[in-house]
Amino acid sequence: MNGTTGPTPAAPRVIVVGSGPTGLLLAGDLATAGVPVTLLEKRPHKISNLSRAFVLHARALEQLDARGLADDLEAVGRPVTRLNLFDGLTLDLGTLPSRFHHVLVLPQYEVEKVLERRAVEAGVDFRHDSEVTGVTQDADGVTVHVKGAESLRAAYAVGADGMRSAVREAAGLPFPGRSAIKSVVLADVLLAEQPETLITAAAVGDAFAFLVPFGDGYHRVICWHRGRDVPDHEPVDLAEVKEITREALGRDYGMHDARWMSRFHSDERQVPSYRAGRLFLAGDAAHVHTPAGGQGMNTGLQDAANLSWKLAAVLHGHASPDLLDTYQSERHPVGRTVLRSSGAIVRLAMAKGWQLPVRAALATVLGRLAPARRRVLGQITGVGYRYPAPRGAHRLTGARVPDLALGGGGRLYEALRGGRFVLVTPGSHDLGAGRADRLAVAHWASGRRTTLLVRPDGYVAWAAENARHADIDRALAAHLG
Repeated sequence: MNGTTGPTPAAPRVIVVGSGPTGLLLAGDLATAGVPVTLLEKRPHKISNLSRAFVLHARALEQLDARGLADDLEAVGRPVTRLNLFDGLTLDLGTLPSRFHHVLVLPQYEVEKVLERRAVEAGVDFRHDSEVTGVTQDADGVTVHVKGAESLRAAYAVGADGMRSAVREAAGLPFPGRSAIKSVVLADVLLAEQPETLITAAAVGDAFAFLVPFGDGYHRVICWHRGRDVPDHEPVDLAEVKEITREALGRDYGMHDARWMSRFHSDERQVPSYRAGRLFLAGDAAHVHTPAGGQGMNTGLQDAANLSWKLAAVLHGHASPDLLDTYQSERHPVGRTVLRSSGAIVRLAMAKGWQLPVRAALATVLGRLAPARRRVLGQITGVGYRYPAPRGAHRLTGARVPDLALGGGGRLYEALRGGRFVLVTPGSHDLGAGRADRLAVAHWASGRRTTLLVRPDGYVAWAAENARHADIDRALAAHLG
């Protein structure tokens, strides 16, 4: 980091712009894989406590588990096992096909702390106070221009620099969409009365309010009133926060001593292409949506997990550059679905008039039909997504793999640590010779006969029933080089 001493970092093969959760995970993954990476951040080095994200869903926790970080976060967060939506509809997270049967409530800055520590230990070259002013590229690489500093050269650059991404603007990529909610009010307050539940949220009439604890005595309040459409720069006072909260929740819990208040608008936007030559976009630089469902940080983390191993494979010569095109084909549809699902939640929560019976009917259907309920849960938590598979592939190809019990008492997401593929076979075999740096070989704890090749991001790259050694060798050659 700026101001520290140590060995001079190697020239970067990848430049990551933005040190939020998405950029930190991506940079840490690349450095762990032995790829020299420089991370540029416009802000000075300080983890902000003004983040809007407050939950980690099951799929994001699985990705963090594959990096040995989930248990640290579980120790400081607080689990919630049920999600209350509207009209009495409650989603039970205990049914999730995951090791994590809950939403973990904790501020974004706690996630950033553990991701930054990992990135530092892996050797990421941090450069704070580094504002990107432009990005150019040619057939051999990219040049990132930094205000008041020397330009940097790398093979690839990734913009994880938020909604107002400098990388996206430099690439000339559009960011179509619209404002979905205007004049959302945020405040960090102390409460004289503690809420009965960890997450408190409700919408009544034209008002919506959401309360969640920081863990340091303060609560974050997010509230909105349909009739108050004022510019973001209009000041907020505590009286406004309390009034909207009382209308939505029935009381204001004795809010006092606000340490921070602000106003913002929530957009629904998605860039048409997550890739422009040697430039990539991830997280809020690629997609933004309403905060309903708490899917923003989680989607960005999964973008990073998808892209990082592909960049490492290409840069190490183990895969064709064509592999990088699959980042767009796999992650863009997920981003589009998140925009739609988060938008649907907030619109249903704020329904009025003739929309109310429709919302009530939908709540009844979801309450009664388990398949529909599972689909909604899969989208919100991220465990329900799968990636496209080639024609004729095994039915499991492209599917997310839950945490499997492996022979010898291990489990899949421990085997994934280090950014490796994992080959799960029916028995213990001597396979994957010469690829130990990027392949772990394990066998089922059960008698299952399926052979799975699991990608570093926890999705099935290839599968077969009763596979022969020759079949496995061909699959390893195709996917690992």
